[in-house]
Amino acid sequence: MNLNCLLPRCLVMAFSFNFSIPLQTKANCGDDSRADNEKDENVDAAKNQSKLEPSESVCKALKEAVEHQPTLDILSQTESSVTETVSIGTLPSLHYLNESVFEQTAPERDDGEHILLQTVTQNTDLITGVYEGGLKIWECTYDLLEYIDDEGETFSRKRVLDLGCGAGLLGILALKRGASKVHFQDYNSTVIEQLTIPNVFLNCEEDSEDEGEGKKDGSPPAKKRTLDSSHHSLSDHCSFFSGDWTSYLSLMQRKDPMLKYDIIFTSETIYNTDYYPSLHNVFHKLLEEDGVVYLATKSHYFGVGGGLYLFQRFVEDKDVFQIKSLKDIDQGLKRHIVSLTFKKSRL
Repeated sequence: MNLNCLLPRCLVMAFSFNFSIPLQTKANCGDDSRADNEKDENVDAAKNQSKLEPSESVCKALKEAVEHQPTLDILSQTESSVTETVSIGTLPSLHYLNESVFEQTAPERDDGEHILLQTVTQNTDLITGVYEGGLKIWECTYDLLEYIDDEGETFSRKRVLDLGCGAGLLGILALKRGASKVHFQDYNSTVIEQLTIPNVFLNCEEDSEDEGEGKKDGSPPAKKRTLDSSHHSLSDHCSFFSGDWTSYLSLMQRKDPMLKYDIIFTSETIYNTDYYPSLHNVFHKLLEEDGVVYLATKSHYFGVGGGLYLFQRFVEDKDVFQIKSLKDIDQGLKRHIVSLTFKKSRL
């Protein structure tokens, strides 16, 4: 299935939060009828927001970071998968597991966290501290892909982090466009093992098949050759992590040498103000001095409480990063792409 850049607009209903339990956040909830509120109302909300520090409930829900290996067993699961393809402008085609089929086959999948059945049977997109929405490709991810296409961004020899990666499309794009290292991180281990790694493999598999054309007789069977070569490609260029951001940062800081990133992508990750301190810490400690964070977000996440203006205020109060508006999207809920770079006075 080949999808053009209008696809996200057609599927806007897929990009709203549903909840199975109340969320414990400090911001007041609104309703979707306020979707077209003007920016100044969001700014007023930011001014009235109390200190954005993690609540006790969130602190208790910290999930230890784990590094996951792309085993041949995991990769072989893609052989019978139903996949889709998104094509935007001049970007290389990106392949991913079909979301509907993924949900329908949830009972058959290995899920140590027991989130797959919960999300399907309860029709929920978010259970705070349990499941953080990684099984869906959210709207702002497509916005950021379109921005990259518009700007002609390439990633040759760059070290890239796809933070809160979900399906991993942003990191996969960086991989296809020459990044030397791409790290994928999501809160849930089930998301990483059942969705992210298979999606990365699907795209490496295509590249391996292209490179393998014209092989002489006597070569290993095409499928085995592709599986083996893709496995080595993943191991050489990619790493996969699950867990909360505080634990992830701690894990990365223990590595010797500690890797820092030239580019950090993150999409739809500032919906909960409780997470802002740990997210900011990841940016602060893991971004190279001349690196850039690309953040794609909605103005406000009704029913959850976060959004661009609250996060912008938080960043300004910390006085570490310069935050710059790159693109605004006014269709439906207002959406934005911004960049964060270290302030020159800090260097």
